Amino acid sequence: MPVTVHGPLKAFSLRVHELSQSGRCHEALAAADAYTAIACAVGDEKTVTYLYQGRMYAYEGLGQFAEAIAAGEELLRRHRAAGNRLHEAKTLSDLAALYLVTGRAAEAMTCLAKAEPLLDRVPLHDATFASALGSYAAAVHTAELYEAARAAYERLADIWATRARPDFTTGDELAYMVMLLAWGLRLDQIGNTAEAERRLRRSAAIAERWIDSYTDRGAADQVMDLVANRALALAKLGDIAQARKLAEDVVVRLRQIQDVHGARTAHVALGLVHRAEGDLVAARREFLAAEQLLAIGTRPEDRLIIRFELAALAAEASGTQEARDLFETVQEQARQLWLLRLQRVTMLRQARQREELETERARTELALIRDPLTGLGNRRHFDQLMASIDAGTLPSPVALLLLDVDRFKVINDTYSHSVGDQVLRTIASVLLEQCRAEDLPVRYAGDEFTIFVHADLTGAIRIADRIRLAIRRTDFERIAAGLPVSVSIGVARLRPGMTSDDLFRAADHKLHEAKRRGRDRIAV
Repeated sequence: MPVTVHGPLKAFSLRVHELSQSGRCHEALAAADAYTAIACAVGDEKTVTYLYQGRMYAYEGLGQFAEAIAAGEELLRRHRAAGNRLHEAKTLSDLAALYLVTGRAAEAMTCLAKAEPLLDRVPLHDATFASALGSYAAAVHTAELYEAARAAYERLADIWATRARPDFTTGDELAYMVMLLAWGLRLDQIGNTAEAERRLRRSAAIAERWIDSYTDRGAADQVMDLVANRALALAKLGDIAQARKLAEDVVVRLRQIQDVHGARTAHVALGLVHRAEGDLVAARREFLAAEQLLAIGTRPEDRLIIRFELAALAAEASGTQEARDLFETVQEQARQLWLLRLQRVTMLRQARQREELETERARTELALIRDPLTGLGNRRHFDQLMASIDAGTLPSPVALLLLDVDRFKVINDTYSHSVGDQVLRTIASVLLEQCRAEDLPVRYAGDEFTIFVHADLTGAIRIADRIRLAIRRTDFERIAAGLPVSVSIGVARLRPGMTSDDLFRAADHKLHEAKRRGRDRIAV
């Protein structure tokens, strides 16, 4: 099977994603269950991880947000364990959007505050980075943090500019187009007409460019959503004739293919057209048709936009004080929601500050348990791990490898302490290369290292032998000509009733046995 970052059974996770994105969410969940059983049977944990992503999107599509969040949180745990920062950032962003839909704004802001620095630390311009940044942009749009969304889309614009295939950029740039439209409509509600027009014109221009691009490639059937978006922007900008033509051309077909977002946008555009032309009955009919298409997962701004236009129409149609009062109430609601949006900006800033403080605290704590010469854990870290064994908090099974550099004093005396330090750094690098992510190598003291291995005795022996052979094959001659380096390793497993001291003494006893038997060997 081909080796990929997504696992050898990548086709399984892609199929689930395809099903969920095409609206076949029940099929996606059934497929995810079947594929997970197969991936688990062959030990393909990467594919199992990405199947959780497919589940999250499928549950979201069904409006089962609690299940979607549970799948997303498991996905996040797996990406963190694997150290995959880009996918961690993407999952944090997806979770933030789900938290917002379920009214958990504080948790959403925390997720976004964690995702942003992860994206800043990985300045890659590839499809994986674009996917993660696109999820972040979509999440801050859901939170109506339009300024942050614009900044994210501007970063994505650098990627768009480097790609020859337009299809790569479609999703992100069209999401930007939708965001600009919503931003312009919300600014119009609070009376900021000049800023609203700028956003609306930009949104209309993006739509026009993509309409022309698709038409030139003979893909006219893919432009209907774009046409509806452009129609609404032009209707708000006062280009009534063009807005009418565009919206009337696509509204029926959009309903037939059940494109809820596109049909809703076209109905609102036609409502504005009829209102401008004085046909208030037809305008109300279109706004009500748009309201009926408010589906599961709709952003709060979509409902507000339609209710605002209905209230404005009612005030104009009846001319009564009651209708004007109602419209003023809706206007005030729009202003209050805009203030709430600004509070989210503050919440995100505060969440970022908390994350910065937490990162600094973690960095300080890490420095306290880090050996400055080798970069491994130090004696303080060793003591913490020993205490966790006695407390029963270190995951079982546990084995301890105690490693000592053979005749290290001779190396120091013959070649200098500087050469000795280089040897220790090189051995530390070998340990990091040969240990698994869940194993914990520590510089215990001087030329002695310990490795806390999460494996049974057979697995621990395999790791110890791999380390010993890797050190024997390492080219230490680049440090000093004729430099002989080998290691002896004692291995002991934690048995029921043993304390951490018992485990250490057992490993130490076996280390001395390995040295007595001639060094460069393992004793178990």
